[in-house]
Amino acid sequence: MTIRYEVEQGVATLRIARPEKRNALNQAMYASLADRLDEAAADASVRAVLLTGEEEIFSAGNDLEEFLKNPPTGPDSPVLRFMLTLACYEKPVVAAVSGHAVGIGVTMLLHCDLVYVAAGSRLSMPFVSLGLVPEFASSYLLPLWAGHVRAADKLLLGTPLSAEDAVEFGIANAVLPREQLLDFALETAQRFNQLPPDGVRETKRLMKRAQARAVEEAILEEAKVFGARLGGPEVREAVTAFYERRTPDFSRAGGKD
Repeated sequence: MTIRYEVEQGVATLRIARPEKRNALNQAMYASLADRLDEAAADASVRAVLLTGEEEIFSAGNDLEEFLKNPPTGPDSPVLRFMLTLACYEKPVVAAVSGHAVGIGVTMLLHCDLVYVAAGSRLSMPFVSLGLVPEFASSYLLPLWAGHVRAADKLLLGTPLSAEDAVEFGIANAVLPREQLLDFALETAQRFNQLPPDGVRETKRLMKRAQARAVEEAILEEAKVFGARLGGPEVREAVTAFYERRTPDFSRAGGKD
């Protein structure tokens, strides 16, 4: 099983569990994440969702091998369904991030309400180096939160963020010792058991209301460009270079895709 789901004491925990692939996400996993989020939304006993991964790796991002073989297309694709579900989710979502988070392993955090990161964790968004573009509205939200020049360092150059950087950028609430991370995040999620659920839901809606349309538009536009580039020469060169263990030469890509 690659997405583990359990409900206990008012918290639905979704754990990304594919360690043999460094928790890389494929279309079946995106479908499962979306389905489980829908299940938790419909369960009146669930007051909050906790999203986490493995101790050493939160997620290595998209399973590029699968994406290249079967590019997701259309608004009904599992990855887009997951994105749009999480982006407009009514119940609070708490994330506990330990180890490495790459690509969508980082950008999904922009749509969580409370994020806690283990000390020593490393977050990166190497979309451009792979010939791709940012996704999950990160090209909109990160410049909005951190400013254009700081976002450009992370999105254009792909410079990684430390756990402390994630807090400074507004992506995370706090850095915690790895051994304390999951318990703290779970206890935080359980605090919603003591709060009025309608009040929580309406407050979250109001907090996200002003940017909701722009976020959805950004997700769809990014997905359109991302999908078109998956079959392009720059992505092919980046992936080929990776498997050949060499530095990519994008002059081979022949210019614009």
